Amino acid sequence: TTVDQEQMVEFDSLLTKLMSGFAMLAIDGCDFILSIGVQSFAYRSISEPSNEVVQRGSRESFVEPFVINISMIRRRMKTPKLKFERMQIQSESKTDVCLCYLRDKVSPQILKQLKNNISKIKLETVMASGYIAPFIERRGLFNGVGVSERPDTVCGKISEGRIAIIVDGTPNVLIVPHLFIENFQTFDDYATRPFFATFTRWLKVFAFFLSIFLPGFYVASGTFHPEFLPQVLLTKVVQAQSETPFSLMIECIMIHIIYEILREAGLRVPKPLGHAVSIVGGLVIGEAAVQSGLVGPPTLMVIALTAISSYVVPSLYEQTAILRLIFIIIGGTLGFWGITLGFCAILISLCSESIYKIPFSAPLSPFNLKSMRDVAIRASWKILRKDVEKIQNMPGSNVKKK
Repeated sequence: TTVDQEQMVEFDSLLTKLMSGFAMLAIDGCDFILSIGVQSFAYRSISEPSNEVVQRGSRESFVEPFVINISMIRRRMKTPKLKFERMQIQSESKTDVCLCYLRDKVSPQILKQLKNNISKIKLETVMASGYIAPFIERRGLFNGVGVSERPDTVCGKISEGRIAIIVDGTPNVLIVPHLFIENFQTFDDYATRPFFATFTRWLKVFAFFLSIFLPGFYVASGTFHPEFLPQVLLTKVVQAQSETPFSLMIECIMIHIIYEILREAGLRVPKPLGHAVSIVGGLVIGEAAVQSGLVGPPTLMVIALTAISSYVVPSLYEQTAILRLIFIIIGGTLGFWGITLGFCAILISLCSESIYKIPFSAPLSPFNLKSMRDVAIRASWKILRKDVEKIQNMPGSNVKKK
C-alpha cells in the first residue's frame, strides 16, 4: 500500500511529523530518518452545509481535516492545472495551511503577495480560519476575504483566478480576493433560470439597503421630517408616541439591542431550549412591550422588518447590524442630511479600498459594461461560458496581467 513518506534531516521537522501521528524509521548508519504516514484520527462525517443553504446543488460541505477537503475539491476539478501548495504557520500549534489555485488562471503577483502575508503570521495557536483572515485581508468594515463551506462554490471561485486557503481544523475555506458584489451572488443564482436569478439578486440588494437605512429613515422622518410620511401613517406614529415614554430614536435603539440579545441567546443556547427562547422573544418581549406601552407598534414593525431583511444577505449581517445602529443614531440627531452624509461616507470607503490591488467595488466602480452580465443581471450560461473573467482583469486593477 502506498503511504506518505518523507526523509527528515532536521530535528524540528521530525518532531512536528511525530506529533502529527507519523511513524519514524531510523536505520543505523543513515543520516536521515524516514517518516511514514500511518496516522489515523476520528473526524466528523461529510454533512449538509448549515450556513450556505441552497435549493439546488451539492449537499456536501467541508469538514475539519484539510486532507478530506482537498479530496472534495480534486473530485470536482480533475485537471492537472489544479495545484495544492502546502504551507505551515510557524506557531506552537504548527497549523497546516494549503493554498489551492489553477496555475493558468491565478495571478503570480497576487499569489506571491498572499504567500508573503501568510509567512509573516506570528500566532502561537491557530484554531480557526478566522485567526489568519485579519493578516491577509483589507482593513475596513467590509471583508476583503470570502468564506465558504461549500466545495462547489470554492471550485467556481478558483476557476476565476482566485486562491482558496484551506486551514487544517476548520470547515470554512477562505477565498482571496473577494469583491463586495460577490456577497449578493449565491450558488442558486447559477443553477436556476436567469430571469428568476436576476430577480432574486435585485431582491438581495434591496433587502440589504432596507436593513441598513429603514430604521434611520423612520426615526429621521418622525423626528425632523414628518412631511415625508403619509397622513395616515403619521397619525399612527404620533398616536403611538403619545402612549410611550421614549423618543423614536431611543425606542429603535432599545428594540434593536433586545433583538441582538435574543439572537445571540438563540445561537448559544442548547438546542432543546431554542423553542423557549423563540417563545419568550416573540410573545413575552414583543407583544408585552407593546401592551405595556414601552414601545410603539410601528417601531416594533420597522425593526422586525429590517431584522428579517438582514438575513437575506447573511455574509453581511455583522456589518448590517452595526450600520443599522449607527444610522438610527444619525437619523435621530441629524435627520436626512446626516443619513445622506453617512451613505456618502460608506460609498467613498467602498470605492477607495482595494484588495490585493484590485478595486473592492469592481466592476461597479470602475464600471465595466461587460461584467454587468453577471452583476446587474444573471445572463444564461450560453453567454457566461464564452469568456470567463479572471479576477485580476477587473477594471481598475493594478495587477500585472499574466
